[in-house]
Amino acid sequence: MRGRKPSSVAISTSAALSAPKPPSWLSRDAKAEWKRVIPLLIERRILTEADMATFANYCLQIGRIIEAQRTIDAEGMFFDGTSGPKRHPAVGVQNDAATQARQLAAELGLTPVSRSRPAIRDDDARDDDDDLGLD
Repeated sequence: MRGRKPSSVAISTSAALSAPKPPSWLSRDAKAEWKRVIPLLIERRILTEADMATFANYCLQIGRIIEAQRTIDAEGMFFDGTSGPKRHPAVGVQNDAATQARQLAAELGLTPVSRSRPAIRDDDARDDDDDLGLD
């Protein structure tokens, strides 16, 4: 496939003082994650306007993990159902949120593996087809 890759406009390091505030609909824990991580993303110059929804969703999932853990701590991991012990629904919520948070963290470059990947190529870089001699 040929064509130009969309250019990304990174938030400059000078914008760190005016980092976007977390959306009002995020939970307290999700907002805390936003405030903890956004300086790192700005410092690395990898956060773009297009990434803000992904970042907000990442923070939302972290908030859900914490909320589910509080519920599990208060009510236990299991409860007695009509046919015996059953897993508390908060365990499933926590597992789903952890899976989504892990995937979103990788997309945002927040995992060791994702940080070790090569950076996005410049627009001037040749397509893979060119490297193979295919035209």
